[in-house]
Amino acid sequence: MEEALLRLEALRSDALKGRDPTVCGETLEVLFRLAKGTERILEIGAAECLTSIGMHLVSGAAVTAIERDGERAKRARENIAAFRLEKDVRLIEGDAAEVLPCLEGPFDLIFLDGPKAQYRRYFSECKRLLGRGGVLVSDDVLLYGWVKGEPPKKRKMLAEHIREYLAMLEADPDLETEILEIGEGLAVSKKTGA
Repeated sequence: MEEALLRLEALRSDALKGRDPTVCGETLEVLFRLAKGTERILEIGAAECLTSIGMHLVSGAAVTAIERDGERAKRARENIAAFRLEKDVRLIEGDAAEVLPCLEGPFDLIFLDGPKAQYRRYFSECKRLLGRGGVLVSDDVLLYGWVKGEPPKKRKMLAEHIREYLAMLEADPDLETEILEIGEGLAVSKKTGA
């Protein structure tokens, strides 16, 4: 496994230099810690599947990954094949809004890293799919400080969508949510209710 993680880190380094970056190291550490001991993981907005592959490597969990962009999905398939994980990491190419209602839970960990303006739209399905005691991790919820501060004019609506999403998380009686100020902000929501 150690060799596979080193190979993965090399791919992540390349991705961080490109236009399609992967999650930051601090976020990956949190995900790896949460993934240990899980059996089923869902990633929404998987890009090249580097995070999904990493979560599988540290946990052995079955991972379902959703990616809408065709080019990213193609690279994701190549990466999954390169690690020989076709049986362990399942990629679904499509719009998460259409895919999520077709999935069956429960998942122990859901990593939400898709289009930020759609987080509110995905929330009810994520909650449905999350098992009791499971964790929903939502990435980029502070958006360069825009969510707590004053966003650029062109980003006001996006920041407002994220503010509304965070309010949904924090108001939900079935979730215990903590906002971590790492990367561009990480909401970690544990499902304590039904």
